[in-house]
Amino acid sequence: MTWRNTKLLFLREVRDQLRDRRTLFMVAVLPVLLYPALGLGMVQMTVLFREAPQTVVVLGAEHLPGPALIEGERFAAEWFDEPAAADKLRVLTANGPSGGTTEGAARLDAAEEVRAAHERATQAAAELDAALAAGDERGAIVLRERLRVAEARRAELFSQSGIQTLMLVPDTLADQIAALSRRLRDRDAPPAEATGPLPRPIVLHEDADERSRLAYTRVAGALRNWERAVLRDRLTEAGLPADLPAPVAPRGLSLSQPAERAAGVWSKLFPALVVLMTISGAFYPAVDMAAGEKERGTMETLLICPASRGEIVCGKFLAVLTFSLCTAGLNLCSAGLTGGYVASLAGPGMAAGLDGLAPPAPAALAWVALLMVPLAAFYSALCLALATFAKSNKEGQYYLYPILMVSVGLTVFCLSPLVELTPLYAVLPVVNVSLLLKSLLAPGGAAAALPYVPVVLLSSVGYAGMALWWAVELFKREDVLFREAERFNVKDWIAHLLREKEPTPTFGEAAFAFVTVLLLQFAMMGPMQRALAGAPPGAEGETAFRLVVIQQLVTVAFPVLAMGLLLTSSVRRTFRFRRPDWTLMTAAAGLALCLQPVIGVLTHWLTGRFFPEPPAGYAEFSVTMGTVPLPLALLAAAIAPAVCEELAFRGFLLSGFSRSRRPWLAIGLSAVAFGVVHLVPQQVFAATLAGLVLGTIAWKGRSLWPCILFHLIFNGQQVLMGRAEAGEFGTVGEGVHRLLFNEAGYRPIALALCGAGAVGLLVWLARLRRADEAGVDRPSTADAAPHAGALPSTATLGA
Repeated sequence: MTWRNTKLLFLREVRDQLRDRRTLFMVAVLPVLLYPALGLGMVQMTVLFREAPQTVVVLGAEHLPGPALIEGERFAAEWFDEPAAADKLRVLTANGPSGGTTEGAARLDAAEEVRAAHERATQAAAELDAALAAGDERGAIVLRERLRVAEARRAELFSQSGIQTLMLVPDTLADQIAALSRRLRDRDAPPAEATGPLPRPIVLHEDADERSRLAYTRVAGALRNWERAVLRDRLTEAGLPADLPAPVAPRGLSLSQPAERAAGVWSKLFPALVVLMTISGAFYPAVDMAAGEKERGTMETLLICPASRGEIVCGKFLAVLTFSLCTAGLNLCSAGLTGGYVASLAGPGMAAGLDGLAPPAPAALAWVALLMVPLAAFYSALCLALATFAKSNKEGQYYLYPILMVSVGLTVFCLSPLVELTPLYAVLPVVNVSLLLKSLLAPGGAAAALPYVPVVLLSSVGYAGMALWWAVELFKREDVLFREAERFNVKDWIAHLLREKEPTPTFGEAAFAFVTVLLLQFAMMGPMQRALAGAPPGAEGETAFRLVVIQQLVTVAFPVLAMGLLLTSSVRRTFRFRRPDWTLMTAAAGLALCLQPVIGVLTHWLTGRFFPEPPAGYAEFSVTMGTVPLPLALLAAAIAPAVCEELAFRGFLLSGFSRSRRPWLAIGLSAVAFGVVHLVPQQVFAATLAGLVLGTIAWKGRSLWPCILFHLIFNGQQVLMGRAEAGEFGTVGEGVHRLLFNEAGYRPIALALCGAGAVGLLVWLARLRRADEAGVDRPSTADAAPHAGALPSTATLGA
C-alpha cells in the first residue's frame, strides 16, 4: 500500500463530495442554521406557552383550620415552593366565586357523587377487614366482589367528572385540631390511645392521567407546607418553639461556582453530540462513496486504476473521516455558541447561575477534539463497510437506523449520573469515549479520568482498525461489489433453502442461529425467575436443576439441531460428528484440567478490579444448586452444557463461520458468541477464553467429541471441587482439597503446575497439523461448483 495512491483517492472523494450540495448542506450549512433555529424556537415557545390550569375541587373547605389555605379560586401562593405554581391550579369550592355558576355547580355535583362512591368503597373495605379478622372466608369472598365493584364505580365517576384532583375534608377536622391545640397549650394532652386517630383529608387523583398526576403533585406540595404552618401556629400558641418538630433541619449550601455548573451542563451535552454527530457526518458520505459508486456505474472504472483495494478503501475512509470530524466539530461549535447566547437571554433564574453557560476551558475542548478522532474513525470505517455491503443508496440508508438506535441507547446509558467510568467500560466501544468525555468535562473529574485516557484511545483505535479491516475485506469480494438489487420473496427464499441445501450452514445462517439462541435465552429469563421464586420450600434445588436442563435443551440445542436438519445436507459435517483422534481427546482432557484453575484464578483476580461484583442472584443460584444430589448437579452443570453448547457453538456456528475461509476469524467469532450468551461479565470472560481453545480443538481435529470432553471436565471439575470443600467425599476429598488449596485459594505450586501444563499443551495444539479428511466428506462436483454469491465450504479450509 502506497500513500501516493491513497492520497489521490482521498482528494478525489473529497472533491466529489464538495461538489454535492447535499453533503455541503449536511456538513456546513445545517449545523450553522440548526442550533440557532432551535434556540429561537425555544425562546418563542417559552413566550407563547401558557399552561392550562388544572381543576381542583375541595369539598368541606369551610372545615379547614387556619392559616388560610385557599384564597379565592386558588391556593395561597405562600404554600408553594414556586409561587407561580399557584396560578396553575383552579380551586373550586362550594362557597367560592365559581361555585354558583352552571359549570361550577355541575363540577360540585359530580364531586359529591365521587365522595359518595368513595364512602361506599371505604365502608366495603372496613367490612372486608372485619370479616377477615373474624375468619369468615365465605363472607370475605362476597365482600371482595362488593369492594371491587365499589372501587370501579368510584374510578368511573372520577374519570367522567372532568376533575383533576378532588380533596375531601372531614367535617370535624378544624374542631379536633383546635381541641388538641387547647390541650397542648394547657399541658393536658391525653395519651394517643384516648384520642384515637385524627381525621385526615383525602386527595383523590388518577396516576394514569398526566394532568391529574401533575395537579396532585402540586397540591401535595402545597399541603405539606401548609401543614407545617398549622403546626407552627399551634406550637407558638402553646408557648413552645416553632422548630420543635425539626430540631436538626439541616440546610444545604452549594459550593459550586457558576463556571463549574456550566461545565456540568457541557459534560452531559457534548458527549451525546459527539456520538450522534460523528454518525451523521460519516454515514451519508460513506453511502455515497460506496453504494453510490454502484448506482452511478463508476465502480468498475475505479477498480481498474493502479491502486490496490486496500488503498481505495483507505482513501475513501480518510474522506469519510474528514467529513465526520467537520460535521461533529461544526455542530459542537454551533451548539456551544447558541447555548451560551440563549442562556444569556434568560436573565435571572437557573440559567443565570450557570454564568451564561460559559464555554468550556481550552483544555476541555482539547480533550473533546482528541477523543472525537478515534470515535469518528470507528464510525467512518463501520459506515463505509455497511455502505460497501449495501446494493444501493436506499439500502445503505436503511442501515443507519440500527446503528443510530444502538448509539442513542448507549449514549443515554452514559448520561446517567450513576454510571461512572470503570476499567470494564473503558474498553467498550462508544461507551468508553462518552464516559471519558463526561468525566473530563465535569468539574473536578479530570484527575480521576486521566489514567483511563490511554486505555480508551487504544481500544477505540483498535475498534476502528477492525471496522476498517472489515471494509477492506468486503471491498475485495466481487459478489459484494457487483451485487444487483433483487426482489425478495419469503416463499421463494424458504423453498430455496429447503430445496438447494449446502453441506454446511452459511455465514448468515450461523449468525441467525446465534441471534435465535440469544433471544430464546432472554425470553426464558423471566419464566425461570418466576419458577425459581415460586418453588416450594425445600424444593428449590430440584427446581433449579430442571430449569437449567430445560434451558439448555430448549434455548441452545433445539434451535441449532432444527436448523442443521432443515438447512444443511450433511448433519455429520455440520456438527463435526467425526471419529475423534484419541491423542487429541487426551490433550483436551489435560487442557481442561489445567486451564480451569488458571482461568478461575484470573477471573477472580479481575473481579473488583475490572469486572463488577456478580449479581446477588448468581451466588444464591449457586448455593441452591449445591443442595442438588451430585449426579443431578453434574448433569445440569457439566453434561447438559457440554453437549448442548458444543453442538451450537463448535458445531453449527463454527461450521457456518468457517465459510469465510479464515479459520482464526471463525474461531474468534464462535468464542465471542459463546461468551456473550453467558451474560454475567465474569462468565463472559471465562467462556470466551475457553471458547478460543475449544474452537482450535474443533478446527484442528475436525471432531466435536474432544470439545464435549473438554467442556465436561472443565465444568465438572468446578462442581467436584465445591462438593469436596463441603466434605461430601469424606477424608479422600478433604485430602485432595487440602493438597490443592489453602486459605487464600489455590496453592502457588498447584497453580504453577497447572499453568505450565496448560502452556505446554497449548503449544502442542498450535503445532498440531490439522486432521486429514482425504476421502471423507468430500463434496461432490455439484457441491464444489461455485454458486453465485456463495462462499466456499468448510472442506476448503486449511487446504
